[in-house]
Amino acid sequence: MKSILRSVLSFGGFIALLYASYLLILLSLPYIHFERDVEFLETKQLIYHIKSWRYSFYIHIFSSPIVILSGLFQFNRWLIRNKPKLHRVLGYIYIISALLIAAPSALIMAFYANGGFVAQVSFVALTICWMICTWIAYKKARKGNYTSHVNWMLRSYALTLSAVTLRFYAYLFDVFNVNLPPRETYILLSYLSWIPNLVIVQAMIYFNYPRYLLGNRASN
Repeated sequence: MKSILRSVLSFGGFIALLYASYLLILLSLPYIHFERDVEFLETKQLIYHIKSWRYSFYIHIFSSPIVILSGLFQFNRWLIRNKPKLHRVLGYIYIISALLIAAPSALIMAFYANGGFVAQVSFVALTICWMICTWIAYKKARKGNYTSHVNWMLRSYALTLSAVTLRFYAYLFDVFNVNLPPRETYILLSYLSWIPNLVIVQAMIYFNYPRYLLGNRASN
């Protein structure tokens, strides 16, 4: 019964994240024409002329779906056990696109985040933690410590999903009509987007989700 419940929750989570990835891709589409007054960019008119920020924004917005999708399939139990080579290829895509493309561009954007200094600190901390967790996950895999590798990949992916959870909490704020000034709202969202994700992942690790994924490949 416990195994069935884990399988159902795992599959449900996979489908939910797959759908969230689809929605994130849809959110990226309005920017393919590189117009300066589209949706989120309307709040960035004062810094749009800064090339480092502008290039980083487009790099990040178009690389994020690749990171999210390749990362999602890292936690497919069937793929891990039956298609290890494909799992490894997707892992390299995730590591490379996160560490060399999405995270560096996110770091540059973080210094210009809406909400001022407090929100900027959150996004800088998020990006640095993201890079560290991703790098450690890669090193653990290279050493064959697969359980620890999954632990760190879960942390890395939890931070990857901050783009999704930020929008989710913003939606909840609208639904429940949270009455806060725009600046304070964005500051709160900047921290909610990633800290609860790490708490959830730590709970998953505590309840041995990595060992469930790995089966006989689990290591100490």
